[in-house]
Amino acid sequence: MYRIKKLDIYIVKQFLLLFAGTFFISLFVLMMQFLWRYVDEVIGKGLSMEVLAQFFWYMGLTLVPQALPLAILLASLITMGNIGENSELTAIKAAGISLMQTLRPLIFITCLITVASFYFQNDIGPHSTKKLAQLLNSMKQKSPELEIPEGIFYDGIKGCNLYVQKKDLDKGVLYGIMIYRMTNSFEDAAIILADSGRLQSTADKQHLLLSLYNGEWFENMRSQEFAGTANVPYRRESFISKRIVLDFDSGLNLADEASFAGKAQAKSLKQIFTAVDSMNHSYDSIGKVTRMDLDRMYSYTYSSRELSKSDSLAAIKMGQQSTYSFDTIVARLKPSEKRDALQKALGRVQMITSELSWREPSVSDGYQTIRKHWLEAVNKFTLSLTCLIFFFIGAPLGAIIRKGGLGVPIIVSVIVFIVFYILDNTGFKMSRIGAWPIWLGKGLAPGVLIPLAAFVTYKANKDSMVFNMDAYRNAFIRLLGLRLKRNVASKEVIINDPDYRRDADRLSVMSHQVRAYAYGHHLMRMPNFVNVFFRNQPDHEIERISAELEEIIEDLSNTRDRFIMAYLNQYPVVSEKAHTRPFERKWMNITAVIILPVGIFLYLRMWRFRLRLLTDLRKIRLTNEKIVERISKLDTM
Repeated sequence: MYRIKKLDIYIVKQFLLLFAGTFFISLFVLMMQFLWRYVDEVIGKGLSMEVLAQFFWYMGLTLVPQALPLAILLASLITMGNIGENSELTAIKAAGISLMQTLRPLIFITCLITVASFYFQNDIGPHSTKKLAQLLNSMKQKSPELEIPEGIFYDGIKGCNLYVQKKDLDKGVLYGIMIYRMTNSFEDAAIILADSGRLQSTADKQHLLLSLYNGEWFENMRSQEFAGTANVPYRRESFISKRIVLDFDSGLNLADEASFAGKAQAKSLKQIFTAVDSMNHSYDSIGKVTRMDLDRMYSYTYSSRELSKSDSLAAIKMGQQSTYSFDTIVARLKPSEKRDALQKALGRVQMITSELSWREPSVSDGYQTIRKHWLEAVNKFTLSLTCLIFFFIGAPLGAIIRKGGLGVPIIVSVIVFIVFYILDNTGFKMSRIGAWPIWLGKGLAPGVLIPLAAFVTYKANKDSMVFNMDAYRNAFIRLLGLRLKRNVASKEVIINDPDYRRDADRLSVMSHQVRAYAYGHHLMRMPNFVNVFFRNQPDHEIERISAELEEIIEDLSNTRDRFIMAYLNQYPVVSEKAHTRPFERKWMNITAVIILPVGIFLYLRMWRFRLRLLTDLRKIRLTNEKIVERISKLDTM
């Protein structure tokens, strides 16, 4: 049975304190982003503190599932970063406790948070979404002068429909105004046209004052005395400026909550499945009815004038066989009959196409609604799973980076969250419009982040230096074939002087060996293609020469002679294997050949390394001669 240890309590305490802080910070950031989108509905509406409190409360509850993954990512990164920076993680591993054993209590807590996230989305989230949508809609209706759209009729003001061609929000002016005012019926409606105008609330917030400029007023004068007549008098008025007072209740009247219950975000998982089943049955029935109507209305039958009795019998007989050709029957018709038949067929096709185009939106909109419901159902699972994924990214990265505080962890967290947001948002939008399947759209972000989480967890458990920039720099230099500059510094304290005579003899022998190697291996020629990629043939001679040269340089670095020290820095750093094969393992070389562009690049790169090796050997021989000559002068001094 697992026992709770003091180490577990210590790590859990650190994690929970950081999680509480990062959660509220993340929730605050998300709430500010959400508030920025709806700032026009909140500012300047004269809303009471109770309404604003409800708005922020329901907004916070709605955003809790989105704040949890980011809070877990930040908290796990900072927790493990602090432990690593204080050398506590090193002490834990020295005591024989692995990283996964250290993370075991945090994994358990993260699983509980994952379950809580699903509970919020399935039970609390739908109710909060309905309440928030209800409040937002009521806020919009409270001050309609800010909500009038451009280019469409707006019916948010009781008793009239208002059309505005263009709005100038800075000046508060409306252009191209058209108003339909109705009292009892359409017959006594008034039509008002104006070039421009302003719409403002009165001081008591009980009416709207509409100021119109340069317009006309048309109004039917329907009354009881003209009830039985067809002719209806009307009134026409042209004006330069006119003011109209519209009744308006500025109180916050909450809309009916049931009107928002049909949204997918306002439903639990059980309600989504029930709604999808009902919609599938409904739209399947619509499709069947549509097909029956089309079959009944536009089924094609030949008249007796178009086909003779013998042709009809032949068509029935041929229809029972495997092959049947209409062309043969049509070819027997007269030219006028063919023309009539084609015109009738074309007319029927056009009618069917028009009918399908008219009925298609009702079915396509329905299937889009079904797709939104499935997206919301899958999102409840993927967003909860993101809590666990972010933990296995944040905790191992904190153990690898070993940097606490709010510096590096915040940078890494922002990068990871941006990648997740882009992938998830892209997949959601592509699935919503039907371009991608739902499983692909909502599985894109987890499909990318789960391998990343597994990779960093494996590297952290094996104490791999994933973020060792020197290792990446050296690998990049080796890939591009860049030279490494030799830097031999003079020593302030020298214990043993170099053996000049022995080193000079070795350098002289090496010069002959280098000359023989360059002459025998024909380094200026292109390398053998088969030997490069299919035969792993190491060059031990160059490895031996390079090792011996490094040994001599190490011994001569103890010199006090500044000329020899300068000559030592002229030696090139010899690449021992780059001129023989691209990779150490044979299967990687064969794979590089299969991928033709990569194989050609590596082959040309290897030829370049052979030419560079020839240059290096010449440089070594010339430097050897200089050092031998300098040692000879030192012996005579």
